[in-house]
Amino acid sequence: MTENFDIVIIGGGPGGYVAAIRASQLKMKVALVERDHLGGICLNWGCIPTKALLRSAEVHHLLQHADQYGFTVKGVQFDLNKIVARSRAVAGQLSGGIKGLLKKNKVTVFDGVAKLAGKGKVTVSKDGKNSADIVAKHIIIATGARARSLPGLEADGKLVWSYREAMVPEVMPKSLLVVGSGAIGIEFASFYRNMGAEVTVVEVMERILPVEDEEISTLARKAFEKQGIKIHTATTVKALKKGKDNVTVTLEAAGKSSEITVDRVIMAVGIVANTEGLGLENTKVKLDRGHIITGSYMETDEPGVYAIGDVTGAPWLAHKASHEGVLCVEHIAGISGVHPLKKENIPGCTYCMPQIASVGLTEKKAKEAGYELKVGRFPFFGNGKAIALGEPEGLVKTVFDAKTGELLGAHMIGAEVTEMIQGYVVAKTMEGTELDLMHTIFPHPTLSEMMHESVLDAYGKAIHI
Repeated sequence: MTENFDIVIIGGGPGGYVAAIRASQLKMKVALVERDHLGGICLNWGCIPTKALLRSAEVHHLLQHADQYGFTVKGVQFDLNKIVARSRAVAGQLSGGIKGLLKKNKVTVFDGVAKLAGKGKVTVSKDGKNSADIVAKHIIIATGARARSLPGLEADGKLVWSYREAMVPEVMPKSLLVVGSGAIGIEFASFYRNMGAEVTVVEVMERILPVEDEEISTLARKAFEKQGIKIHTATTVKALKKGKDNVTVTLEAAGKSSEITVDRVIMAVGIVANTEGLGLENTKVKLDRGHIITGSYMETDEPGVYAIGDVTGAPWLAHKASHEGVLCVEHIAGISGVHPLKKENIPGCTYCMPQIASVGLTEKKAKEAGYELKVGRFPFFGNGKAIALGEPEGLVKTVFDAKTGELLGAHMIGAEVTEMIQGYVVAKTMEGTELDLMHTIFPHPTLSEMMHESVLDAYGKAIHI
């Protein structure tokens, strides 16, 4: 039996389910097809459960340093099974919440795999059998992405882990090697190091966290190495030799080879868009390096077909996918005042210890773009709240156009910067200048005062440094 809808969304991750709810709010009849778990990778195996793990690691770290706060804590132990169970419970709770939201908004959810089957047509199959045929004027592809696998370095789920195995360890490895120093790799390195494992990070680029501002990247490396994490940059993994319960890894840097033996290896070398099996070959949808090419309002070259989120390329962030879902649906509905996404206003956050957050152009990128700059910096050790918290390590950095005062970028490392960055995101979205930020009154004592001081420093007006 064929079912008719105004819009069908393929994928129930942070892009797809948000788009479905917004479409329902706009009085559309909505279908959503999800083959696995509502909430997608982000909620079930990414953003949310990793933050639960990192919270446990943070508590463990505080207990190990309790004497600094006037406490005597002896014989601290942790139950890994309980830590993992809590993480999975958090993901399960939120996944159930999304199911409730979709039901509340009268979104029809189909369990299965979707495939484009002609203009305005989608077939759904479950266990290899056709389970539904859907007709809709608009189709949104929100199928996300999966972990990249390198030839000869594939995860086996036992000795070599992908992010999935890394989130549900049965035992805590005494040593591990993380391949890749992007947000995913660094977060796992931070978690396992703070839980007591010996951690080594290998990065093929010249520095860790290569998309971040170079100054922040340098400070991050110093902080991680101070914690005992070993870091190898400009280094490639040439081979993995698996033993009974360990892996010997061959590394190569500057033409020289070396070996390291660890209990486990975590592969975190990027992601690949999920475009296979969608029936795109029978459409005008175009791909670029595996990702779907879209226009300003997420439209593809196939009339009536749109794409949002990780399947469209970098930055691979849940909040980007959600925003794209809303603007795509509102554009379809003809809502006035819908603006295309400005990628330079998308914040990026890494929830390691110390945290890292940024928005806009790095200092280097701004210079390459031809801007004359004013750059401000303010260290955490100059902030009263940071010292009171026992978190004096970190930096807030701001980059301005010297001619117009436009905030071009902000880059931060330190405690709670993933919460603070939104202040700069709002300023950039509202096209604020240095004067707007200077005239803003920041509460005292707060970490956010460093945001103010960094702006002041860019113009030679900082007070507390």
